[in-house]
Amino acid sequence: MEKKEQIDYQNRYIAEKYDRFTATFPSGKKEVYRKYAESLGESLNALINRLLEEEIMKSQQTEI
Repeated sequence: MEKKEQIDYQNRYIAEKYDRFTATFPSGKKEVYRKYAESLGESLNALINRLLEEEIMKSQQTEI
């Protein structure tokens, strides 16, 4: 039962600290994107977050 309690705790922590976002890719592209992220030493999630942050920062700089 200890394993189930740990999983429950992790799920509650994630629900409290993070927002969930679902992305839909063309068939086969997720694996291509995941391998690319891995080649950069990142997870797919980390790559998506970094690219979004960079795009937002770039956009804000051009508005100033």
